[in-house]
Amino acid sequence: MSMSRLSFLFVSAALSGSQILLETFPQVYTQQYPAAEAAVGVKSSLRAIDDALWTRGERGAFRDQRLFHSKRFLPCDSVTGFSEAAKGRVRVHTTCGDSEIWFEKIRLADKAKHYEAIALRHDRHGFVADSRNGKNVSNDNDGLWTAMYAVAKLFEYKSIASAEALARAETAIRAVLILEKITAMPGYPARSYIDSSEEKPRDGFWYWTEDRKYQFKSDTSSDEIVGHFLLFSVAWDLLPEGALRQDVRATCKRMIDYILRNNYNLIDRTGKPTRWGMWTPEYFASASGKEDSPLNALELISFLRTAQHVTGDMRYERELKKVIEEMGYLKIAGQLPELRGEINYSDEELAMLSFYPLLVYEKNPAYRKGVLKALDDWFGNMRRQKNPLWNAIYELGQGEDRKLRMDSIETLQRLPLDLTNWTVENSWRKELPLVGKVDRFGRRETSVLLPPDERRIMKWNGNPFNLDGGNGGKSEDDGTIFLLPYWMGRYHKLWGER
Repeated sequence: MSMSRLSFLFVSAALSGSQILLETFPQVYTQQYPAAEAAVGVKSSLRAIDDALWTRGERGAFRDQRLFHSKRFLPCDSVTGFSEAAKGRVRVHTTCGDSEIWFEKIRLADKAKHYEAIALRHDRHGFVADSRNGKNVSNDNDGLWTAMYAVAKLFEYKSIASAEALARAETAIRAVLILEKITAMPGYPARSYIDSSEEKPRDGFWYWTEDRKYQFKSDTSSDEIVGHFLLFSVAWDLLPEGALRQDVRATCKRMIDYILRNNYNLIDRTGKPTRWGMWTPEYFASASGKEDSPLNALELISFLRTAQHVTGDMRYERELKKVIEEMGYLKIAGQLPELRGEINYSDEELAMLSFYPLLVYEKNPAYRKGVLKALDDWFGNMRRQKNPLWNAIYELGQGEDRKLRMDSIETLQRLPLDLTNWTVENSWRKELPLVGKVDRFGRRETSVLLPPDERRIMKWNGNPFNLDGGNGGKSEDDGTIFLLPYWMGRYHKLWGER
C-alpha cells in the first residue's frame, strides 16, 4: 500500500472506534399557496397534533421556540393565524398567502442526495458555479468552491464506493486543473474563465487566450491556491491510478515551483505579485501584511507539506525545513492572538482548509506541536459556531470531542433544504443580544448563534452571527456547505449511517 493511502488511513483509524451512528431526524418541509378566500378554522394560536404550540411572532411564526420566517418558509412574515391541514401538517396564514409546514423523518444521507441535485444544476464548464437569477455565472472563487465540491465527492466515493460520485469528482477536478493551463503561465492559475457566449463580469483583470476562445480572470488570490492544494492532497490520495491522478501531481509540482521560483510570491502577467498572493517575510513585515502573516505562514507550510507528499520530491521537505527552522514560519503561524486585528471569517476558512493536509500528513513531532498550537488559536473563535466542517477538521487534529460532533450533526440537520438566498432579518428580535460593535463589513451581530434555518444562507466563509442578510432570492447556494462536512465526517468515521 502506498504511503499516500496510509496517511489517510492513519487519521481515520484514530477516530474509527467512536463514530456516531446517525438516526433519522425530523426535516421541515413547506409548500406555499395563494391566500384562501374563506379560510376555515383559523386560530391566533394552535396546539398541533404533535403537541407543539404555534404562535404569531412580531414577524413570522413560532413553533414552540423555533422561528419560521422569511420567504424560505412563508409568503411574507405578517402572520394572521393557523389552521390544521392534513394530519401532522399546519397551515400558516399570512396577509400574502398561506404556507403548509410539516416534518418528515429522513437520514442525512437522503439530505445529501437532495443537495447533490442542487449542485448538478450549478454546472458551468465543470465548475460548481454561482447561480444568480437562475443563471450560472463566473465567480472569483470558481477554483476554490469547485475544489471543495470535488473533495466532498472524493470522500463520498471512498465512503460508499460510488462510481457516480467519482465521475462527478473527476469532472470538477478537471475544471480546477484547467485554470492553471488556460493562462499559458505554467504554475499560475486563473481565478475563472468564460467563453465567448458568456457575459464578462465588470470587475477585475481579464485576458484573452491566444486562440481568443476564452477570457480568463487574473489577479488570482491566495484563496484559490489554498483550494488547489487542498484538492491536490485529497485527489492524490483518493483518485484511482491513472492519467488524472498524474495530472494532479504535475499541476501541484508546477504550482509550488512557480511560488518558490518567485520567492514566495504569486506573480501574474504584470510581473508583480497579485494583491493577495504573497507569502514573503517582506510582506509579513509590512503594515498591510502583518495581520495576514499567521495565516499566510500557515498556508505556505501547508503547500510545501502537500507538495512533498504528492510529488515525493525531497526538495520540498528541505524548503519546508528552511521555512520553519530558519525563517520561523511555524512560530509566526502561532501568533494569531497577538497579530489578529479583527475576526475575518474568510480567513478562518482558509486556515482550516490549510490545516487539513497538515493534520493528515505532518508526522514530525516538533512541527506537529506547532501546527496544533496554531489550530487551537484559530479554533478559539470557531468553537462557538457549531460549524461541521471546522469541527471535523479540529477533531482530526485534537482527537475525539463528542460535544463538537453533536454540534456538527445538529447544524447539518438544521440546514434548510431551500438554499435560495432569501432576505432574512433578525434584528427585530428583542431576545437576541447585540454585540457592541459592528463586524468588518459594518453589519450588526448577535452573540447568540442562531440555527442555520433561521439565518441567511451563506458559505462557511461568512459570519454566522450577522442578524440580517440575503439578497431577495436572487441567488442560490450549491450545497457544498453540507456535502463537504457530511462526507468528510463519513470518510473519517466521525459518523456513519445506520
